[in-house]
Amino acid sequence: MITVGVFFEIILLTIGALLPIMNPFAMAPLFISLTGSMDDKRRRRQALKGCLFAFAVLTTFLMIGTAIVEFFGISIAGIRVAGGLIITVIGMRMLFPDIAMPAQNGTGDEAAADISFTPLAVPSIAGPGSISVVLAAASQVRSDHPAEASIILPAVVVGIALCTLIAFFVFAAAGYMVRFLGRGGIDAMTRIFGFLLICIAMQFLMTGINDFFQIVPDA
Repeated sequence: MITVGVFFEIILLTIGALLPIMNPFAMAPLFISLTGSMDDKRRRRQALKGCLFAFAVLTTFLMIGTAIVEFFGISIAGIRVAGGLIITVIGMRMLFPDIAMPAQNGTGDEAAADISFTPLAVPSIAGPGSISVVLAAASQVRSDHPAEASIILPAVVVGIALCTLIAFFVFAAAGYMVRFLGRGGIDAMTRIFGFLLICIAMQFLMTGINDFFQIVPDA
């Protein structure tokens, strides 16, 4: 039987894996540019809706992750390696960002449009990296702890909820944060998160490769 300590440990591990990938700090300037023509109330509403959409997307992938794996015949090792490769690319882009930034020159009507689902929720918050982590978590929980999956999965859901809640608070205070940290502070935080993502990705890759050689029979 899973203990309360393990329950909270899973929550912390979920936050530690998902929050660097979501990286709401790096998305704060983009969020401000997309909602530049909105008042504070509408900007907070967009942030709330975006985080709710992202939570729904990630929870859905968590719940049906095993079904997807079984349908396509994908091994857990393959998911971990694929997730590690995706997270590596994201981390490298964060650690070594391109000099040219995409322009955000939308008109007032475009800026006032609903941006909560896309691009805020998908692919910004619930992007391919986040979905890969959730799929890997779902597969690992059900394979390593089949009898306790019904108890462990709620802990992962709580971790996802806390990550999206943190993202909401960051977006809600994005205007103040950008003015306080400045472009240099945001860039430094993005690079730190990028390095942490690469470390997580390497662990995914090594674990996946190790699992692959364990399941492959000797010639």
